[in-house]
Amino acid sequence: MISADFIRGYVDLLVLESLLDEPSYGYAISKRIEQLAQGQYEMKETTLYSAVRRLEKSGAVTSFQGTHTQGRARTYYRLTDAGRRFYDEKCEEWRQTVALVGRFVRDSR
Repeated sequence: MISADFIRGYVDLLVLESLLDEPSYGYAISKRIEQLAQGQYEMKETTLYSAVRRLEKSGAVTSFQGTHTQGRARTYYRLTDAGRRFYDEKCEEWRQTVALVGRFVRDSR
């Protein structure tokens, strides 16, 4: 399991990736992250919704109410053009981080 502390700076990237192809709602975003993490990371609900609120405030995502099925309408989130640019920036930052940390990791076998 990957430490939440390690992922903390990249939570936004995980959420944004979940919105690249189509709008989605909280539970589905969570399931997408869980699926891609393959058991190595589990995002808590409070972390997810904090990230979504932060991304919405920054203009990276917008929200809208879905249609009613049972109970109240779901809130969906859609990636904006600014959000796609932010996602691309975070991906490049990640590549640079991996390259930097890789210089310090020795094969001890």
